Amino acid sequence: MSIIVKQLRCEEEENKTGRSLYSSQSSFAFKSRTYMSRHWWLSLSLLFWIALMLPVQAAVELRVAIKKNINQLKVGSSTPAIVRDGAGNKIGKLTAMAALAAQPSGGGIGLDRLRAGEIIVEPAGDGYVWIGDRWYRGRTRLVRHGDNLTALNYVDLEEYLYSVVGAEAVASWPIEALKAQAVAARSYALYKRSTSGGSLYDLDTTVGTQVYKGLDSEYTTTHQAVNGTTGQVLTHNGRAILAAFHSSSGGHTENVEDVWTSPLPYLRAVVDYDHQSPVFQWTKVFSVSEISSLIGEVGTIKTMIPEKTTPFGRIVRMKVVGDRGTKELSGNDLRKILDLRSTLFRVSTDGTNIQISGRGFGHGLGLSQWGAYYLAKQGINYQQILSHYYRNAALSQVGQ
Repeated sequence: MSIIVKQLRCEEEENKTGRSLYSSQSSFAFKSRTYMSRHWWLSLSLLFWIALMLPVQAAVELRVAIKKNINQLKVGSSTPAIVRDGAGNKIGKLTAMAALAAQPSGGGIGLDRLRAGEIIVEPAGDGYVWIGDRWYRGRTRLVRHGDNLTALNYVDLEEYLYSVVGAEAVASWPIEALKAQAVAARSYALYKRSTSGGSLYDLDTTVGTQVYKGLDSEYTTTHQAVNGTTGQVLTHNGRAILAAFHSSSGGHTENVEDVWTSPLPYLRAVVDYDHQSPVFQWTKVFSVSEISSLIGEVGTIKTMIPEKTTPFGRIVRMKVVGDRGTKELSGNDLRKILDLRSTLFRVSTDGTNIQISGRGFGHGLGLSQWGAYYLAKQGINYQQILSHYYRNAALSQVGQ
């Protein structure tokens, strides 16, 4: 498998879903030029918003859970590697480009002929580590839990972002949109690290935190975006913010307390510019029998009535009425059950089928990736993009 950082290949990006380019265009009549003409204050707001504050944190090594609770996986290194136990003692070496099986053994972990309670693999020079099925920067730590293993990647924050920006955004997008994504992802990672407490890891590799695919999602443009914003982080009161982001809000982002729980001064509802998103509006059709089976417990569904919505229309609670009873579901539960792109939707039925008509993809909080794409296409820079989607936040520099 090649471990060379890929050059930008737009055609590969077109296969991504949700946060990717699609060939279809939204037909929704969205007055984008009117919105833009009313919001030239974006450029002015930057004059007082970018206050490079005192350093908030020194250079950071993140702990990323690559594989959790598995009974075996392959590990290796692109260069000769030192193998240590959990106390840091050297217990052996790995030859370059040799993937070995790690698995529980005795009271610890076995890696070929090596045994220890924990195992750490440190590649020499600029080597990469192989964990499961991909190459990653940094080093590997293997921890045992009962009869299973968890594989952690210890990686420098900036090098981690080379991959995250390519996995979360589209590498062929304007560089200012990618820079906005880099700063948001850096801020989010630092926030998660600061709140991880006694956890074994700071983040994993899924949409539950941030998508991370190692070298597989690094591109020349993602390197440019990260290097062009090195150490820049969004802060509030001197601390990295919970810089939530999503694909597309469907026209307007939300106040955080209307979607999650507690209010935050920087996650406020703003007009979005995501009208070019292929998921700006969408529909999904179920037969009555199919959706009745998926939801269950009410018999044949007759109607679905929104009981509570956010100010911008997302379903908070839905009443489902069937011929054998009713039940209430949260919008998030309904989204999971029906595999919907967002909770911003309405329901209609003709008695045979139930159609769900929705907008956007994701929770609708913070940075809209498709909104950032559109603004960058209009010549708006990443600082202005960030100041629009994260109110009352400052752009600060991580301490060196």
